[in-house]
Amino acid sequence: MCPPPFDYSLPRELIAQEPAPEREQARLMVVRRRGQPGISHHRVSELPDLLGAGDLLVANDSAVVPARIRGRRETGGRVELLVIPNGPGPTECLLRSSKGVRAGERLSLSGGMSVVVDSAANGRCHLALGGKELLELLAKHGEVPLPPYIDRPPVRSDRDRYQTVYAKRAGSVAAPTAGLHLTHDLIARLHAAGIGFSTLTLTVGPGTFTPLRPGQTSMEAERCEVTPALADVVNRQRAAGGRLVAVGTTSVRTLETAVGPDGTLTAFAGHTDLFIRPGHRFSAVDALLTNFHLPGTTLLGLVAAFAGTELTEAAYREAVDERYRFYSYGDAMLVL
Repeated sequence: MCPPPFDYSLPRELIAQEPAPEREQARLMVVRRRGQPGISHHRVSELPDLLGAGDLLVANDSAVVPARIRGRRETGGRVELLVIPNGPGPTECLLRSSKGVRAGERLSLSGGMSVVVDSAANGRCHLALGGKELLELLAKHGEVPLPPYIDRPPVRSDRDRYQTVYAKRAGSVAAPTAGLHLTHDLIARLHAAGIGFSTLTLTVGPGTFTPLRPGQTSMEAERCEVTPALADVVNRQRAAGGRLVAVGTTSVRTLETAVGPDGTLTAFAGHTDLFIRPGHRFSAVDALLTNFHLPGTTLLGLVAAFAGTELTEAAYREAVDERYRFYSYGDAMLVL
């Protein structure tokens, strides 16, 4: 690994193509930053023993929509759209086509619906379609938007496994993958050990996984929300000395957006374009549960900011040496 854009070498066979047979049986690397820094190896199922009474996990409850849909142009050429649901009005899409699509062009999508391209540029387009009609179309004919490094078409089980068990607010085009390892049984065991579990919402858009750009200082804005109830729970928990454990980078960005100068979390509903990289001073988050991320991404930059660049380098080298499984369906890391 090197300074931004954070690169490292990964054997292709370590890119997980399938989830672990059981969610919480995924491997878990524990990276300790304080005291005597070190690395140890566990399973996600051991989280109740690795955390302490009074700690609080905060996860992203956004649900992935089956946002990939295929179609054809009037010329017969194939198109593939990654739809970014954004409510009523023209809908933004990432577009894959052998030739550029033009504004005013009509596309025939799976399911027999035709849509008109409202505008198109730079691999994106806007469709004159949105709201409930769009979500119904995707529910019937859309595909699970598996990342491109999963080199297979989606199957029925992906609708369950590329979704957290606590997902409830539809709109994301990618899963908040750290949460894929958690189960209702594990959350119950955490509660039994005195460890809390709460949720916030960040609607994951394409900006989360867009490669770093030279000189980048912000990310593409994404909708997020911290409710008054969550802010109250977090503030009481931290005042009592418990740690706030963010489940995933999207939770980190939401929490760090909503925290005040005095370290108090406030209710927030809006957008965040916060780009966390080395040098960021964390005010809300005390520990991080995350997956192993692609090189050259803002996600890896956030982990390096939290764990420190040198410790992140060492952890990723050890993960490769120990044959951890990487990326969305891969194993996890807990940074304490």
